[in-house]
Amino acid sequence: MSRPRGGSRTSILSRAPGAAYGEGVVTMRGTLPPGSPDYVYVPVEVPPGVSEVQVSYTYDKPAVPPGTPGNALDIGLFDERGTGLGGEGFRGWSGGARTEFFVRADDATPGYLPGPIRPGTWHVVLGPYTVAPQGLSYELTVTLTHGEPGGTPEPVYPPARAKGRGRAWYRGDCHLHSWYSDGRRTPAEIASLARAAGLDFINSSDHNTHSSHPHWAPEAGEDLLIMLGEEVTTRNGHVLALGTDPGTFVDWRYRARDRRFGRFADRIRETGGLVVPAHPHGTCVGCGWKFGFGEADAVEVWNGPWTPDDEVTLAEWDNQLVRSVREGRGWLPAMGNSDAHRDPDTVGLPQTVVLADDLTREAILEGIRAGRSYVAESRSVSLAFTASADGQVAGPGERLEVVDHDTPVTVRLEATGAPRCTIRFVTDQGVLFTSEPLPVAGSGVAEWRTTASYATYVRAELRHEAAVGPVPGVMAAFTNPVFLAPVTAR
Repeated sequence: MSRPRGGSRTSILSRAPGAAYGEGVVTMRGTLPPGSPDYVYVPVEVPPGVSEVQVSYTYDKPAVPPGTPGNALDIGLFDERGTGLGGEGFRGWSGGARTEFFVRADDATPGYLPGPIRPGTWHVVLGPYTVAPQGLSYELTVTLTHGEPGGTPEPVYPPARAKGRGRAWYRGDCHLHSWYSDGRRTPAEIASLARAAGLDFINSSDHNTHSSHPHWAPEAGEDLLIMLGEEVTTRNGHVLALGTDPGTFVDWRYRARDRRFGRFADRIRETGGLVVPAHPHGTCVGCGWKFGFGEADAVEVWNGPWTPDDEVTLAEWDNQLVRSVREGRGWLPAMGNSDAHRDPDTVGLPQTVVLADDLTREAILEGIRAGRSYVAESRSVSLAFTASADGQVAGPGERLEVVDHDTPVTVRLEATGAPRCTIRFVTDQGVLFTSEPLPVAGSGVAEWRTTASYATYVRAELRHEAAVGPVPGVMAAFTNPVFLAPVTAR
């Protein structure tokens, strides 16, 4: 008998004929009760001479009462360097997307990292995502194959620069999943869909693994900047590590109560990336964001097709804008991404359109960080949003300085590609202007006059016509705000 770290008891059921423990094929079985730890580590002794580690598993899925979660068991692997937080020994994670995987020096299953198979105690990590009232019984089979080790390929990563158009508006989708986690598309398929959607940049964001990073290089080109990252998928919410250095791994094994998130937010920024909480009000188990926004650089307000949880996130984000103005502190820019996994998920629905100095990783991230951006449902929708006074003009994410609180300010939105959409101007008081629907041609202009005493910031929304009654309608686009501030208040 061997006891995994984290609870439960695992029994060795069988070995290959003549094989000592740690050699050949070993089958183990265990049961995880309700309330099990988030992660359970099953030790596997790897002797010298092993060239490949293969793992497969099954678990039971008993019937449960309506409204009660059933069994769902994630899986991953750590090598002889250990399971310490930070991931030095991390060799891969597939969550619940695969029932088997392998690692060798020269290759690995998508989601896992090729590299040397060194002797020592390895660990299969089990993640009981949800456990039925009856408990979760699993069977784990580990196959150790002896042989000559192959060579580990030197990773090649996509360049940090594409051709670009100088200072311009660039379209991107920064939340995408490939078959290196729970997606069903290859990097080549995603890149092709991104180009078809009119995108200039994308960001890889597979769940809890950076194994895809070297596989994006062949898909980059002068017309498409590919940034690298990870969707850090904790039990208390998901966060995009957006645009990190190639090969960066960010650990996910903590909850908000552990007070460890700041350490990993720092790691994201230290490796050049942005910290972006994803779908903060998502309704799936563990998707709701519980860490607060003090460590965030931006927030994903729109995730995939517009749904009620996006509406809640938009309202919460707007409340944070009010708070930032009241407290005189920095504000949190908003983003939109598709979170596309597989057909029929649409890459580029929505997309973040960023004003950047060039099509480089550094310039795009700076534009997002500054909030010089808007979010649109497709390449068809384009916006030009400004606030002007006394010859001064400011756009999304910028500050319009006026002589005093009562200086007249003109807010203007030009829109194309938004047939029958309604334009709304939103301030710290709420919606203060609503246009008539745009014509079927989809182009139009709305202007509104205000002052800094009446509106400390203004942002714009384009919404499709409401289907019934007072329902606000599905979002077509929205902008980050322009802040209005009198010079005398500086």
